[in-house]
Amino acid sequence: MRSVLSLFTTIQYPKTLAAILLAGGVALAVSACSSSTAATGISPQIMADSLHAVMAADRTVYTKKVVNRLVKEDKVIKASEHWQDEKALPLPAQMFRFGAEMVAEQGAPFSYSLLSLWPINKQNAPKTDVEKEGLTFTVDNPGQNFYKEEVLGGVKYFTAVYPDPAVAPACVECHNEHKDTPKSDFKIGDVMGGVVIRIPLQS
Repeated sequence: MRSVLSLFTTIQYPKTLAAILLAGGVALAVSACSSSTAATGISPQIMADSLHAVMAADRTVYTKKVVNRLVKEDKVIKASEHWQDEKALPLPAQMFRFGAEMVAEQGAPFSYSLLSLWPINKQNAPKTDVEKEGLTFTVDNPGQNFYKEEVLGGVKYFTAVYPDPAVAPACVECHNEHKDTPKSDFKIGDVMGGVVIRIPLQS
């Protein structure tokens, strides 16, 4: 237990923790996709799909092998949105956001976020028509991704939305039991939100 606590509670900044578990994998994907795009003219959809594969793998690993195991199975530490104050694990959604913020700071040629039609944090609600359309599509069409172009601020983007299902009991219980949740009947496998990846298109 001591090693687990020291691993997570001695880290002072969220972005440092994100770098350890998330940013490395995404950074490799950014490098590979960017190089491949320049060399072969890879399509925005393939680039988005490749990036999402890395994000989804990292997110699932953290959720199942870290949060669910340490919180639900071994019961040695808890996960909390106030993780720094409570010396707890960051929630999977927080880890995802920390990684996205780090990638943005590095000037990557794309952006990504985790949004939901039923967000606990209102900042994670869809803001554009394409985001709303994409999130609705992934809920109504299980297992399918959504792709569309949109113009924001005079720039054309390729926007992809991927379903984000509940992969572990910790996900379901956290959302269903949160005091601010707008939906409290999620089950394992339900689409709880979506990963939105946005890639600017050259004119």
